[in-house]
Amino acid sequence: MLAGLGAIGVASAGAGLGTTAYFSDEERFTDNTLTAGNLDLLVDWQQTYDFGDGHQFVSAHPDHDGDGEQSVEIDGEGFSYSDFPDEDDEDSNGANLPVLTCENIPPLSEADFGTDPVTGEEMETLVQLTDVKPGDSGEITFSLHLCDNPGYIWMQARNVTDDGGAATEPELLVDPDNLGDLGDAIQARLWYDEDCDNVYDPAEPVDIMLTLDFSGSMLYNQYGGVVSSDEIQINGTTHNETTKIDLVELGTRQFVDYLQSQNSDVQVGVAYFDGEGSDDTEPRTGILQPLTSDLSVVDGALSDLRQKLANVVSGGAGSTPFDGDGDPDPFSNANSIATGTYIGEGVDDAQGELDANGRSGAEKRNIVLSDGESFNGTGSTQFSSPTDAADDARAASPSPATDVYTISVGSANDGVLQSMAGPAGGSGGDLTFFSDVDDPLNIPTVFGNLAAQTVQEKVIMDDSLGEILSALADGNGIPLDGNRATPYDELADPADDPARDAFRGDGVMHCVALSWELPFDVGNEVQGDALGFDLGFYTEQERHNDGSGPTPA
Repeated sequence: MLAGLGAIGVASAGAGLGTTAYFSDEERFTDNTLTAGNLDLLVDWQQTYDFGDGHQFVSAHPDHDGDGEQSVEIDGEGFSYSDFPDEDDEDSNGANLPVLTCENIPPLSEADFGTDPVTGEEMETLVQLTDVKPGDSGEITFSLHLCDNPGYIWMQARNVTDDGGAATEPELLVDPDNLGDLGDAIQARLWYDEDCDNVYDPAEPVDIMLTLDFSGSMLYNQYGGVVSSDEIQINGTTHNETTKIDLVELGTRQFVDYLQSQNSDVQVGVAYFDGEGSDDTEPRTGILQPLTSDLSVVDGALSDLRQKLANVVSGGAGSTPFDGDGDPDPFSNANSIATGTYIGEGVDDAQGELDANGRSGAEKRNIVLSDGESFNGTGSTQFSSPTDAADDARAASPSPATDVYTISVGSANDGVLQSMAGPAGGSGGDLTFFSDVDDPLNIPTVFGNLAAQTVQEKVIMDDSLGEILSALADGNGIPLDGNRATPYDELADPADDPARDAFRGDGVMHCVALSWELPFDVGNEVQGDALGFDLGFYTEQERHNDGSGPTPA
């Protein structure tokens, strides 16, 4: 029987093979490719030198006309560095070119190192000043653009030499061994030049309104509010998924916490804007938190933004963040929520708060974030143009004149938000006041950078140039932090410290500056001395790396 069953089994298998001509199918997957991503760090700069006649432009990159001042030509139009801040010139904000991107920054092989303004000699390297005198000073602001992928960046020095040079009689009287003393004599500062203006900026009193998009697309999955299935933790609260409003809460609370940790002279308030529901007669916008110097109160107001947003968009007419009647579940049915975004009304509310409770003599700022287009005004409520509202705020109508910063998230209308952005008293469309955030996961980093612009610019090292070069030459160099609002110490903390953030990979400009001065009271011991060094930046991608840097050979 076993043999018979075996024969039947074989016969069945044979029958199956015989039917393949009648039942056949074929699937092909052609032209498959794996393409490695890009990690490209582009660097531009502006260098200045003061040898007694004020700051002179020495060299820049790019510099399309070779005059030492950073400039570039784009589509036939010339753009140049806006010079040092000039109160009588609204176009002079002292910033490196904000129009420089990963697409138009030329490679370093095309750099023009300019000429020494004292000797007139052509410079073949970045720093080649050959007649430095006591009282001279200089500065370089490097602008870093990390393209395509996020990554960690280090600043480095190599081949540092401090040579006694020619032995003159006056020098030998005080330095018989003709040692290299220039590195120790030159005082220097290395810092994050947040506004890229070649000038170290101390802290100033500031009143700030955070004007936040509270529309349904910031929370509900149905409208694109969920950006990741990863958990997110905000001050001890964990959500099972990540939404745009979670990232706003994380970023704004880090913003406030950083200002508090720096004992900043600030007042902060919060405004919000949504659209309208079918029964509304006025826009759902308002003040979430009036201006206050008690930043712990502001931190509390920015907590649980999921619930506060839900209260606004899913409640009845006149809903506010404090009603408690909204459903904060990102996956709930959100068909009946209020729709649209009243960006202009939100700006007007924030400006009214600055007018009512702002401090005399304090700089005024309004930071506006939106992920959508401004409501088109076809409903029952009145519509305030966002560009008109921003123009009025910058022009002090009503007072005070206000810097307007805008953050465009995801599918927001970049053109509108960019046209709103600009300095108090100036025109809109200023790219230095505009942040384009294609990936919402970068929202906290943007708020971190804005926080760093609010306090005094962060100094990495204030010492002799020799000591700074020594630190830059040690190991992998000095690890830079992509988010200055995090509590990271570049000199004391390890490079893979969790508080150190990678730099965004979307070409956003970050500036690091090095200034130097040879004091008037330096003696003859530096005559003829020469200080040589190489400067550079190293980057590695964030993914699959922990920020600790390359393993030493």
